[in-house]
Amino acid sequence: MDRECALLLPGVCAVLAGSGSSLPDDTSLEKLLDWFTGITEDGGSLLETCPCLLKLISTVVHNAASDPGVLSFTLRLTGLLAATEESFKTIQEHPVLNKVFNLQHWQEAGLWEDPCLRIGWIQGLRSMLQHPKALSFFVQSGFIDPLLQLQTDTSLFIAEAANQMLAHILLFFQPVPPAGCKGMDKKEKGDGMTPSSADYTAVVKSISGYLKESLVPKESKNVRQSLQTLKLLALLLAQAGPPLRDKLLQTVGDSLEELVTAGSSELTLPLMDVILSACSSGTDERITRLLSSMLNINKPADLIHAAAAFLRRGHHDTVHTARAVRILLLPLDIMTGQTLLGTISTADEHQFSVVEQLKSKSSCISMICVCLSNTPQITLTPPDVLPCLPVSIVTAVLSLLRICSGNSPSSSTGCSEVSRNVIGSSKVQKCALEALTTLTSSPGAKERISEVFTVLIQYLENPDSDPTVLHKSYQALLKWTSVCTDFSFITDQLRHDLVEVVKKRVCDMRWEVKDSTVEFLGHLAGVCDSIKAAAEERDASEALLGDCSTTPLLREALQDSESYVRASAISALAKTLTHRWQQGATLTEEEPEIVSRLLEILSQDSEGFPRRAVVQYFISWYSSHSPPSSSSSSSSSSSSSLLMQSVRSVLSQGRADLDWEVKVHTLVLAELLLDEAFSGHPGYKKGSDSHHASPHAYGVVSEQAYTLHTHTATHTEGAESDLAVVVEQGVVSVLLSGLVDCDRPVALKACRLLITLRETVCPLSLGALDASAAMATVSCELPGCGWGREILKILKMKKSDQAKEEDIADQSGLNGAEEGGDSVCVSVCEALRSLGLDERMEVLTQSSDHIHNSPLSLLQDILTASATHTKPGEEVIVDCY
Repeated sequence: MDRECALLLPGVCAVLAGSGSSLPDDTSLEKLLDWFTGITEDGGSLLETCPCLLKLISTVVHNAASDPGVLSFTLRLTGLLAATEESFKTIQEHPVLNKVFNLQHWQEAGLWEDPCLRIGWIQGLRSMLQHPKALSFFVQSGFIDPLLQLQTDTSLFIAEAANQMLAHILLFFQPVPPAGCKGMDKKEKGDGMTPSSADYTAVVKSISGYLKESLVPKESKNVRQSLQTLKLLALLLAQAGPPLRDKLLQTVGDSLEELVTAGSSELTLPLMDVILSACSSGTDERITRLLSSMLNINKPADLIHAAAAFLRRGHHDTVHTARAVRILLLPLDIMTGQTLLGTISTADEHQFSVVEQLKSKSSCISMICVCLSNTPQITLTPPDVLPCLPVSIVTAVLSLLRICSGNSPSSSTGCSEVSRNVIGSSKVQKCALEALTTLTSSPGAKERISEVFTVLIQYLENPDSDPTVLHKSYQALLKWTSVCTDFSFITDQLRHDLVEVVKKRVCDMRWEVKDSTVEFLGHLAGVCDSIKAAAEERDASEALLGDCSTTPLLREALQDSESYVRASAISALAKTLTHRWQQGATLTEEEPEIVSRLLEILSQDSEGFPRRAVVQYFISWYSSHSPPSSSSSSSSSSSSSLLMQSVRSVLSQGRADLDWEVKVHTLVLAELLLDEAFSGHPGYKKGSDSHHASPHAYGVVSEQAYTLHTHTATHTEGAESDLAVVVEQGVVSVLLSGLVDCDRPVALKACRLLITLRETVCPLSLGALDASAAMATVSCELPGCGWGREILKILKMKKSDQAKEEDIADQSGLNGAEEGGDSVCVSVCEALRSLGLDERMEVLTQSSDHIHNSPLSLLQDILTASATHTKPGEEVIVDCY
């Protein structure tokens, strides 16, 4: 702890100890405790460096008028201070430890009913229970019974904290820490500590006895207690070592059997968690019997949930896996009429009860959705476990989709009385489409690809389809397209139907449908490109859409009133045109119009999403284009000319955008220009190499790596000509404006790129003096206002710290600029050397937390907030993190 904090802490303790004190920032105490915890974890002793804390605790616990938040903080602080044996002994010597955790004291004061105090009591004890002496104190004080009662507290947070506390006591103090115990970190293993055998035995006896008594609910109102008990037991069995695990199973075995026999639906899943946790940590005949019983219960809904829980845990028990698979396939078998269970009838003893359950619409939808969510995993089970071919499950899902849309003739379905429950159910449709999307990897699935496409196109055509259902239909269509290697199954009718439905949906009244359709067209172009790269046979886009060009549809979507649709259309256009850019195709008539519209969106659109998409469009174009060679056609040359003209406009507009992500994307585009200009120069390090090493501190920035096409042209001119080119393109202006931007991600990336540029064109080595002299002739124009004025101020300040004879720019020019006068030209190389980029980078890479979120700032805020209590009406402003 530094000296300034140590000086302020006594004052903060006095504020907290004051009667009825409360803080305007209700998280201040949490942050204070976090700071103390960090000091403790680093090996520091709070009691030695901060004796005022003990005085604070003593004062607060004897003052019943203290704020509940401060009381809770005090209990947790006491537990933290007593977490080591030495500190525990020191606190115990003062008459404070018993008082802090004395329930009778808080109950008599009428404070125990406050949940803040109860949670503080639990968390304080948990922090303290890190050594045997603390366990002895816990046992001798009789805290185990109150803790068990808190497991069913009315507050879920407190009940959960009590549950975790009980597990901590049993697991942390295990006499023999288990080797390779799953889910336990070093602390939970107790680091080999050996508490008193009597203390630990007493705890185990009390908790295991409680588990035995509270597992089976005596009345319906006790179900919540059983739920909490099962949760605790599952946690313990998953992490306990053999001695403790065996003891627990021996104690609760009869209760578990009684619970399984009772068949309470509310307890099915938590009971399965307990049984599966016990199975995962070892084999036990009794547990195996319980598992078999759970997979044979009479309530169909509970049976299916139990089977799904078993399958999700990934156990490799062939007998039970086969059983679970048949249970989950049974509703699909009944619903669709497909033969999924083979001819074996032994697993169909539940058929009648399942049919009866499926006749209830709500139960039917719930059960079918559970089955569908597990079908992909079912198809990947070993052949000796699966009662049918995997492709039969694909067929069943397709049949179910037809039933849902009302397109399946009644003669082809299973139980018609059941089938009508899922007709028009968007929930079942979405689950079935999700299952179909993931079934592409199932063995033999491609045999049904023609049927898959037919069903999906029917869903896209259906006027009653929900927007989310349409979106998932597009996703499924894309996934199946990506695994298709032969498009001969696509008939003219299928192709015509798909083209017509896309044209219809892109003009849908619902913006979500338009957005999904536009996204589909863009993703389809990406899928098609990957297919062509893998096998140069037939263009997938041509196979699916024929001669229909999607570009006009996407151009129309650029005018949409919804910003999400505009953004998706821009992204889809980039994906659609990527292949043409890569091939250096001739410029089409519509491309200049598209570019014009995109630049209009960048300069005028009120929403950030489309503007970001525009800059990314040009990033993709520049990354993909093939620069014209001397033998290139004039059309190819005009394409590159249009690109470079557009890039200049994008850089100019993007750097002034109000959206920080637009500005970062603009810097990515500038980075690509730098890469192309200087990649042939020795010592140039691509900015993107360092970009990923130090991610932005906030915000979501695309991690996509843009790679320029390999250019065969060589740099025949000197570096100064390349620098002049990037200055003319506006790259240097973008970097300089970004350097003084108020958004840290923007300034950080700009600074990094400027350092890269400086190291390339302004080397400081003696051997580069000639190059430096040549570079000094390249200048950049800075505006006399805005970012240019800020840059000039920095340069002037740096100049005043250097020798007076070294002029970066004419003094009158600098003064004029500061007053908003004319623009000023400065040497790029001299500016790069004089901007203090390294120091600026050091500041930018530091989070602002080191200033505003420091412990010192926190303590100052608490003291300032306290002072304002004597000045009513004055606003309290805190900068606590």
